[in-house]
Amino acid sequence: MTIETIKRIIEEENVRFIRLQFTDINGILKNLEITPDVFLESWEDGIMFDGSSIEGFVRIEESDMYLKPVLDTFAVLPWTVDGAKSARVICDVYTPDGKPFEGDPRYRLKRMMEKAKELGYTPYAGPEMEFFILPTNEKGEPVPEFLDHGGYFDLLPLSKAEEIRRDVAIALEKMGIIVEATHHEVAPSQHEVDFKYDTFLRTADNAQTVKLVIKTMAIFHGYYATFMPKPFFGVNGSGMHVHMSLFKGDQNAFYDPSKPLELSDDLRYFVGGILKHARALAAVTNPTVNSYKRLVPGYEAPVYISWSVGNRSALIRIPKARGKATRLEYRSPDPSCNIYLAFAAILAAGLDGIINKIEPPAPVEENIYHMTSERREELNIESLPGSLKEAVEELKKDDVIIDALGEHIFEKLVEAAEKDWKEFSTYVTNWELQRYLYL
Repeated sequence: MTIETIKRIIEEENVRFIRLQFTDINGILKNLEITPDVFLESWEDGIMFDGSSIEGFVRIEESDMYLKPVLDTFAVLPWTVDGAKSARVICDVYTPDGKPFEGDPRYRLKRMMEKAKELGYTPYAGPEMEFFILPTNEKGEPVPEFLDHGGYFDLLPLSKAEEIRRDVAIALEKMGIIVEATHHEVAPSQHEVDFKYDTFLRTADNAQTVKLVIKTMAIFHGYYATFMPKPFFGVNGSGMHVHMSLFKGDQNAFYDPSKPLELSDDLRYFVGGILKHARALAAVTNPTVNSYKRLVPGYEAPVYISWSVGNRSALIRIPKARGKATRLEYRSPDPSCNIYLAFAAILAAGLDGIINKIEPPAPVEENIYHMTSERREELNIESLPGSLKEAVEELKKDDVIIDALGEHIFEKLVEAAEKDWKEFSTYVTNWELQRYLYL
């Protein structure tokens, strides 16, 4: 995508506004809207904004920052507001002296992509985005009630949720993102959208766009889409299983027909690295208090640090496909995470495994949920952290993941998580009232 091509698209589509998009450390998509004239005049030098107002960025005395558009991400939004058409372009964040901002999540992922490149690898990923569609009240606010009582792959009588999924697929296709599947998930009112894999960086960009489109289409239909990991007790929560592989040129580095199960040493070591750092990774891939209400036995979410070939009770699963489709599926992340930071941390863990030849334990093909604690102890199967507090304490001890995040983001993430945990720990919940009020 060149600036000349963008100028032509703006003119042909009669684009009235350009949305400059970037992501804060909590994974929330931000945007600054400017006119096409301002964009065309200033795209090369960057557009200045106040970074002190963005969560986790900078202090007020050092607030001037610049957004530099990544031209390849330019796309016209396939909807209008009051008849005015807009386009969006994802931006990198820079400091006034022209250096990448250390606290920009996208930059942290780009940095890890460069490290993979130095080692000869191109990482690819494809996440499964799960979410709930909820009704809204007269103010347009979400109401925590089920919209339907469907289950996995259910074909319901034509419903608003199916219309939303259809419109999401059409809108994403217009923006250049290929949707491979959409379907109802296991829990009532729960859905999934899967889109075509790409490099870690492009996939993270696409994931932010997918979430935006899902939320927008839900609003247009009078509903609300939430990526909260566990909005309802007693049913499955929403995960973001990530399928990933490494390529060397056009060859899948995870595939080796001469090895057992046709899985290469690179894959084994990559798995070993993720398993080694899994407890610290949780603070990044599962960054909310609510995330740990999902990571409990009985609801298809991983709890135990292990890997397997096909076994969905393990943290890492190796699907049966081989050749160029050889990949691993990391099952603990949830869609509340900052996907740039999650990908950077996961990649750092996997590459640490390759660099240091970290051998994983033997794959576990038993159903781990049905094991006794003695059997898990016999196999040295540890558990993921049981709370955000526990995950943050693990993160503080893991230099590999801290380096991937950078000191700035690491400190801000820990500060935000500890604040949330302290507030949660002192909050009186409905469960407590129901259980103890009559004492």
